[in-house]
Amino acid sequence: MTSTYRARHAGASFAGTLLACLLAWSPAASADTARAWPVPPHGVVAVEEAQLDPGHWVRRLGADADVAYLDPAAIAALNARLVAEDDSVRDMAAFPREVAGDEVRDWIDALSSRPRADRYDSAGRKVDGAFFDALDARIARDAIPARVAPRFGLVVARADLRAWPTAERVFSAPDDTDIDRLQESALFPGDAVAVLHATDDGAWSFVASDRYLAWIESAKLAIGDAGTVLAYGRRSPALVVTGATARTVFNPERPEVSELQLDMGVRVPRLAGWPPDRHVHGQHPLYGHVVELPARRADGSLELLPALLPRTADVADAPLPLTPAHLIRQAFKFLGERYGWGHAYNARDCSGFVSEVYRSLGVQLPRNTSDQAVSPAFDKTLFSAEDGRDARMAAVAALRVGDLVFVPGHVMMVIGREHGLTYVIHDTVGIGYRGPGGGYVRMPLDGVVVTPLEPLMAGEDATTIDRITSIVRIR
Repeated sequence: MTSTYRARHAGASFAGTLLACLLAWSPAASADTARAWPVPPHGVVAVEEAQLDPGHWVRRLGADADVAYLDPAAIAALNARLVAEDDSVRDMAAFPREVAGDEVRDWIDALSSRPRADRYDSAGRKVDGAFFDALDARIARDAIPARVAPRFGLVVARADLRAWPTAERVFSAPDDTDIDRLQESALFPGDAVAVLHATDDGAWSFVASDRYLAWIESAKLAIGDAGTVLAYGRRSPALVVTGATARTVFNPERPEVSELQLDMGVRVPRLAGWPPDRHVHGQHPLYGHVVELPARRADGSLELLPALLPRTADVADAPLPLTPAHLIRQAFKFLGERYGWGHAYNARDCSGFVSEVYRSLGVQLPRNTSDQAVSPAFDKTLFSAEDGRDARMAAVAALRVGDLVFVPGHVMMVIGREHGLTYVIHDTVGIGYRGPGGGYVRMPLDGVVVTPLEPLMAGEDATTIDRITSIVRIR
């Protein structure tokens, strides 16, 4: 059984110009990779100020805006299919209570492997072999027993998942300190994990979560009995975070649950039986929502504490209905957030962004683009090198709001059409396009942005549409 639990890795004046230019748009013209598109003063090709308002796109949908793609029962069936058929997602309740030590070693070796290319630290200095030697020793592989009995725990605060047991950041180039090559993903308060190993000093734990195997700071975990840990995420009633984030109110008594950040889609149980006149850490509960959150005792064990979310928090009693309007509004709550590779910078990357949007509507996705694009659970169209531009253009013409468009290493979500162009929202480091003179322009963006799809270039010689590998439709 344990062999199936393998590693998962993954201005107004411009508006007139834009309209005039695009009235001449035709499929034949769009096929010309040298075509120049109108570029406003801000430098982001074919984007108007009005298009940065989610209401703009919702209004264009008319009566279709609030028609649900799937009802809750169909979403539950889709999520069950994802767990059953997609090897990149695991059911933590079914995680083995005993794992072969050699298998744990193999998982660690697959993740914590030395890079073949040069790496640099945050000061631009080349990282030498001694850096990884020290980390290798810290892992203490020899201490892994022949049979590992996982301990189960809950994450108590947003926590990075790392390729090696260190918080030190490592980069591919001395002048690029944005993409930390040791950053894998993140977990959130209430996420269940199985702890499989720890470093020699106990400061880092190697864990299995529902979508990842990686290292996490042990201080971000609380260990409890398997029953309590695995039941926490299924408890009802509960609240679902529907804002980009929500924070518990400050309290001076229990810092573990004071101003704790909960990200979009995080689900926390409500304490429905809490007496209406009983204070929570000194504050009256009438003006908030009483929830129960995991906390870590001094000995590392789990305790569950009451906490307050303010009434103003963007939360709901259940996931929002899966409608085009909600997809758009949820995605736009992240607009302008800094791009964070592997959930760095207290933010998220392209796959994390779409995953959390859909999670707030009840739909679970794999973590990485490589898995999202090909998951057997989803309705999808796959493209290979043999598929020509005509096939891709026909697929683009059929895109609908919420569809996910994949190119190698990146995913974009469709939000609508205007001026003959397909518009997407995505979390990206930047885009390329043909400028007014026909030359290639690279525009750094580093955040959640709205752009058109058709003008985008994947380098100087190919359009982004030519690089599409998959289109996924959650229906």
